[in-house]
Amino acid sequence: MMKKTLSRWLLDVWYKDPFIGVFLMPLGFLFSDFVRFRKFLYRIGVLKRHSLPVPVIVVGNITVGGTGKTPLIIWLARLLKNEGFKPGIISRGYGGQAESWPQWLDADSAAENVGDEAMLIAKQTACPMAVGPLRVDAAKLLLQKSDCDVILSDDGLQHYALNRDIEIAVIDGERRFGNSYCLPAGPLREPIERLQSVDFVVVNGEKSEDNELAMQITGNTAINLLTGEEKPLSEFKAVDCHALAGIGNPDRFFKLLESFGLNCTTHSFPDHYKFQAKDISVLGSEPVLMTEKDAVKCMAFASDRHWYVPIAAVLESGFVECLLALLATVKAKR
Repeated sequence: MMKKTLSRWLLDVWYKDPFIGVFLMPLGFLFSDFVRFRKFLYRIGVLKRHSLPVPVIVVGNITVGGTGKTPLIIWLARLLKNEGFKPGIISRGYGGQAESWPQWLDADSAAENVGDEAMLIAKQTACPMAVGPLRVDAAKLLLQKSDCDVILSDDGLQHYALNRDIEIAVIDGERRFGNSYCLPAGPLREPIERLQSVDFVVVNGEKSEDNELAMQITGNTAINLLTGEEKPLSEFKAVDCHALAGIGNPDRFFKLLESFGLNCTTHSFPDHYKFQAKDISVLGSEPVLMTEKDAVKCMAFASDRHWYVPIAAVLESGFVECLLALLATVKAKR
């Protein structure tokens, strides 16, 4: 409960409160200076960078919290497969409690060991995948156990130990950069100027700059966790529902349901929240709608009134051609 309260307080400071962040601003300046110094150490070779024999595409963000990286990773993996590539995926495995790292994902992997997002990505893409706090180690395991010819890194924009060929930064189109301060005064992991050095800036929502590419998240069905039954979201308009979300920006999920006319009592949880049976059993007899990422952690105690809403990314036209052209250039130089 304390973690949940602190998370909400910080979000209010970063995205709503115009005053408290100002008092924390000196700490934000110290953090940004540390980030720049750390990058400098990598640039001059004091901290070691590792290169891989295949192209690496990093999909990350410069803010704390969810921006839409996961659906974009899934979209990219499917695109690369359709284009004849053999993509593999690495991730931190955030929230995973494995006793050793890196971890290889297979049919026996559990979300509590490797993380909810990793399980979702592996399920949706059917790509070989390895996870671990050290992306280099995860990538080496991936190359050891698969024949992938391109690696997608889920997050890791700030993980400079791993050399990358293409960088894609994802921005939340609604919240953008909050008060534009670095941690802990604001939500930024790196100063906004970092976006000038990436190859693509993808905005989850409406773009506001000429160099940005728009991405929309769509989803119009619900799937029952217990039975696998699929229904259009519009069928839930006639009944009162509960909606829960333990993601970086729960309001985005709630607004999606609202756009289909659903009347939901909403329940927000911290990102990567470890759900327990009591979290959903106390919600009464009405249908409970959740994100697919949360459903991964609720399967073991779900009933036939629990549904998840699968989503998919839709990218602005022209992005595919630009990405594939850049990837071809990268491969030609190797």
